[in-house]
Amino acid sequence: MKRVFISFRHEDKPQVNGLRLLAANDKFDIEFYDESLQVAIDSSNAKYIKSRIKEKIDRTSVTVCLVSALTHTSTWVNWELETSLARGNKIICMGLKDGPAELTLPSLARQAKLGWHRWDHDHLGRLINA
Repeated sequence: MKRVFISFRHEDKPQVNGLRLLAANDKFDIEFYDESLQVAIDSSNAKYIKSRIKEKIDRTSVTVCLVSALTHTSTWVNWELETSLARGNKIICMGLKDGPAELTLPSLARQAKLGWHRWDHDHLGRLINA
């Protein structure tokens, strides 16, 4: 079973919830780990939150970054991608369902020259399992 960390902007959580349904689909042998953050990065709890997220990332081999028009503005997403890359996770960037045709990727994804894919849950499943 592939363990997958989901990285996303907190404001996109309602759309991300649909992705979690893939874990219940018999066609996909995956398990998702993610942490919905409700504390700002400059919070006094940021160090604790990062340690909890890192624990989740450390139990995965794939990170899926769900990208909306404003994901690139999230310092949390960029940190999650940086942590995932340092761990050696495969990183997949995919636009959210019904998202814009053109997206700006988070800075780490741009630096690593990662591309992105339009939303397609079957394609995502293949990318995860490849």
